[in-house]
Amino acid sequence: MTKGSASAVDKALDLLEAIARSTTPMKLSELAEEVGMLRPTAHRVLGELANRGWVFRYDGRYLPGPAALQVSHEAAAHSLAALCDPTMRVLSENTDMMVNLQALESGGTRIIAALRPERLKMITRMLGDLLPPHRFAGPLALVAALEDNTRAPYLAMVEKSGYPLEGPTGFLADIAETQKTGFAVVHKRSQDIIGSVSRAVSSRKGSPLCALTVIGFDTDFDAKTTRMVEEHLLRATDEVQQLLTDHTSGKRPSDTGEEG
Repeated sequence: MTKGSASAVDKALDLLEAIARSTTPMKLSELAEEVGMLRPTAHRVLGELANRGWVFRYDGRYLPGPAALQVSHEAAAHSLAALCDPTMRVLSENTDMMVNLQALESGGTRIIAALRPERLKMITRMLGDLLPPHRFAGPLALVAALEDNTRAPYLAMVEKSGYPLEGPTGFLADIAETQKTGFAVVHKRSQDIIGSVSRAVSSRKGSPLCALTVIGFDTDFDAKTTRMVEEHLLRATDEVQQLLTDHTSGKRPSDTGEEG
């Protein structure tokens, strides 16, 4: 299909994709050239998208609008939770502990899925909650996986909370230990009876995509059990990383030509 014969939906999607791909807001002429569209046509389609909240025009340039941001954020969270659910179930069964899935946001990390065995029903799942960087293993794992320049806002959050950054028990020491071992381990920090171990899942470029966290009673986490949890967690995060890599690259987990 040529650009000239593209449907209205194709044209709208072409423009939305170009806006989403761009590292800086683009002008009308730049967008039209990018997608191979006449300027009057691009102007008309962008106007319709702006009226529906899909794009936002500011100072002659176009950015993703509130509708696009809301749908992309919520859809991504739901998709991630659905993709990771089988792995999370196996991890919870193998460890007999609660497992949650977290994604990094500007204000901390958000719990987007959680599974809990019956024996831990008194521990709240905190589904949908936004967690601060310094009190939980999941945020620690994700912040530790960031580059230094992108980690700075989270360090500022920790400092503002009054939790120490420096020293042997400070947050920077926690980050260093997490980077060294590959696992974030937290004991009795959010509640006196709770312990947790987390590991980040990163993209091919190294940026963190999400984290899987195993939560139980702090007394569960003796040295032997912690090693067992870390082994299962390593397998689970490797599986999720492969799954997300295949998913985002357009590959199918099983490309046999048969429908599952």
